[in-house]
Amino acid sequence: MRIVNQKNLTVFDIPRVDFNAVGGGNDVIAATKEIVDRVKNEGVSAINFYSEKFDRCVPDNLKVSQSEIDDAYSSVDDELKESISESIKRVKSVSETSLPETKTCKLSVDAEVEIRYIPMQRAGLYVPGGKAVYPSSVIMNAAPAIAAGVKSVAVFSPPQSEFCVDGKTGVHPTILATCKMLGVTEVYAIGGAAAISAMAYGVDLQVDSQGSSDASDIVPSKIKPVNVITGPGNIFVSSSKKLVSDKVAIDSEAGPTEIIIVANEFANPDFVAADLIGQAEHDEMASSVLVTESAEFADRVNAALDRLIPLAMSSERVKIALSNSGSGIFVVDSIDRAIDFANEYAGEHLEIHIGNADNNDEQMFEDSLAAASKIYNAGAIFIGEYSPVPLGDYIAGSNHVLPTNGTAKYSSGLGVHNFLKPVELIKYKKAGLKEVQNKIRVFADEEALPSHADAVDIRFK
Repeated sequence: MRIVNQKNLTVFDIPRVDFNAVGGGNDVIAATKEIVDRVKNEGVSAINFYSEKFDRCVPDNLKVSQSEIDDAYSSVDDELKESISESIKRVKSVSETSLPETKTCKLSVDAEVEIRYIPMQRAGLYVPGGKAVYPSSVIMNAAPAIAAGVKSVAVFSPPQSEFCVDGKTGVHPTILATCKMLGVTEVYAIGGAAAISAMAYGVDLQVDSQGSSDASDIVPSKIKPVNVITGPGNIFVSSSKKLVSDKVAIDSEAGPTEIIIVANEFANPDFVAADLIGQAEHDEMASSVLVTESAEFADRVNAALDRLIPLAMSSERVKIALSNSGSGIFVVDSIDRAIDFANEYAGEHLEIHIGNADNNDEQMFEDSLAAASKIYNAGAIFIGEYSPVPLGDYIAGSNHVLPTNGTAKYSSGLGVHNFLKPVELIKYKKAGLKEVQNKIRVFADEEALPSHADAVDIRFK
């Protein structure tokens, strides 16, 4: 990886992926808008067109039948089911713990305001396909939605040609098995921007039971629009979410994944290198960043990368990602300046490895935790050498759907809050309103809206 000296700088040169150089920018926005509009206006025919174009598979039906979900569950081996089950348990537990409580502010004897959190009625969850299968994304999206109390949850995932046989929809069996384990029964074989459009605007479908006597196998007449869309995806998914954000709530416009690691000279270079590689494995546009105060440590990490990259299954993809404009090793004046860099970068995943000369694990954890108290911009913060990002990807209990590309400065990771609406209940009785009657008149007259005050006064005539 390139090593960049940023010592003695007042303002850091923050690395970012050049989306125009990798096929992003205005061309992507225009292409995405065309897909979103066609699906909105043409429905199933447009979805089938894009399924054939991008997925090389056109399912007989877009909705996955319950029998296909059940068959998929039976086909998944027990060890994977156990891992999925443990992840579901942990993410549900954290989600339930983070549920906000209804609170009441009593302003006087007969005047109070209650803040109540009401779940969205319907959520659309996107689970990507492509380079890998992501049962973890099903969990990360569905578990907080269910914990929040959303009654209608629909999963959308692209069909994959190898599974699009014998009348099946092509959604990966592991995705379907995970849906079953979560209790999600509404699943559609639609991918990319087409899926986002279908969630936002709804799609009329043809009813076709294909001769089945199972009522759950009958395709619904319509994909109903959702209130909120969540889930990760490629740049087309991200762009399409932005395009429909005036119609529905979205979690974020997440782009390619990223990691930033703050490490001092006593950190383990092999651990750091492995974590940089692990993030680069996702995508050629992924960003892997190390910030350290030690040029010598930077060299040791590069030596570890040289040893470990050839061992990676996707070594060519990793090499491309580690060489792009968003990746690099940055040497700064001190760990405090490294923390400043991390706050300015506002990364999706932030690991903190603050080691010590005695190589004491407990002290490293405490020192890394202390450094984390100075972080105010990050999607998720991973403390010490034994809280690596893959832990959060799968089974820590935290959520892996996180803000990218600097958006952690003003947004947060996916959670129950994305599926809840805070609503205030104004609960005043006669005496409570009487107490503030005159003050309402003063406000109304000042703003030249006297009928506002008249609406109060009429109650006391």
